[in-house]
Amino acid sequence: MWQKIKNYYHFFQALFFVIYFKFPAKNIKVIGITGTDGKSTTAAMVYEILKAAGKRVALVSSIGAKINGKSYETGYHVTTPSPYAVQKFLKLAKEAKCDYFVLEATSHSLDQNRLAFIKFTVAAVTNVAEEHLDYHKTWQNYLSAKAKLFRKVQFSILNIEDKSFGYIKKTASGKILTYGLSRSADFNPYNFPAKLKIIGSFNLENALASAAVATALGINKKTILNAISKFEGITGRMQKVKNSAGIDVFIDFAHTPNALFNALGTLKPMAQRRKSKLIVVFGSAGERDRAKRPKMGKIAASFASKIILTAEDPRSESIQGICDQIVSGISSDKKVNKDYFIILDRKEAINFALKIAKKGDVVAIFGKGHEKTMTFNKKDLPWDEFKATKEALSRLN
Repeated sequence: MWQKIKNYYHFFQALFFVIYFKFPAKNIKVIGITGTDGKSTTAAMVYEILKAAGKRVALVSSIGAKINGKSYETGYHVTTPSPYAVQKFLKLAKEAKCDYFVLEATSHSLDQNRLAFIKFTVAAVTNVAEEHLDYHKTWQNYLSAKAKLFRKVQFSILNIEDKSFGYIKKTASGKILTYGLSRSADFNPYNFPAKLKIIGSFNLENALASAAVATALGINKKTILNAISKFEGITGRMQKVKNSAGIDVFIDFAHTPNALFNALGTLKPMAQRRKSKLIVVFGSAGERDRAKRPKMGKIAASFASKIILTAEDPRSESIQGICDQIVSGISSDKKVNKDYFIILDRKEAINFALKIAKKGDVVAIFGKGHEKTMTFNKKDLPWDEFKATKEALSRLN
């Protein structure tokens, strides 16, 4: 009941602010990107393609907002902002004479009506894995919230290989364009041979999704491929930290089982080729989906040589308790590696991971990425994953 009241509140908020800002999206083509993982990267790729095509474009994602090249903060732990902030950014985009507005759309924002009264031209989905079940209760409810984005759009961009494909295809409107790694997709590596600077087959899927979006908007193939080939990624997404210790250190935002599986599946062969270790640092957010914790433990154990469990926005929960739930997944399979450590302080966990790493090893630090705070109880304390990692590397030198 309380959630329904909250949804009505957001609905009327959206109505008020769309009138207050005088329908700012009226003459702008709005592109919505949804999915469990890969939204920010795909949205950023679309933004860069449109810029390369000479278009005036705005972007709002978990990284922040960009309006025709100018950056704005969106707040801590925010992917899709409030109705007020979304309409304000649309107003700024209108004033900057932007033709396009790329918006990362979460299941929460769609379910809560925060994006009501925004007419989307194109909607795209990356994937829909199990996540946010603390809020949505079931995967079907989660999928249904995502599918709301595809109502009354001109183009629906769908991942043909994702389990969400069948349901969204039935409910989607407009022309459907598919993408994927197989030849059966409209956009695939064979007819859209994208050469990427960023690693991971999941990023190739993100690139194909962005290519489908851009094609729907009338951008030519040559411009799309050229922009994708120059794309260097975004902050905190499989980002390599340079160092002189000979260790490959990656920082990534992966905080879901699906994202962790994809990231580790990319990094494991790298370690195997040089016969070195893959050392993983991660945790799980407090007061969020508890069911994913053992799953993430099991995934990490199946790939990593050593696992260091630590804090990741514990909020009011015990860090030790969260880590113990992750350990239950590590211990559930007798066939997988159980070489794990629990270090509650995240800075110390990173120090330890780099201290035990040797030249040639791969160290992956997951869960925080671009974020600049860590939440304890209700306080957001300053945190910088890159700073903590670089300080730890400097001690090695």
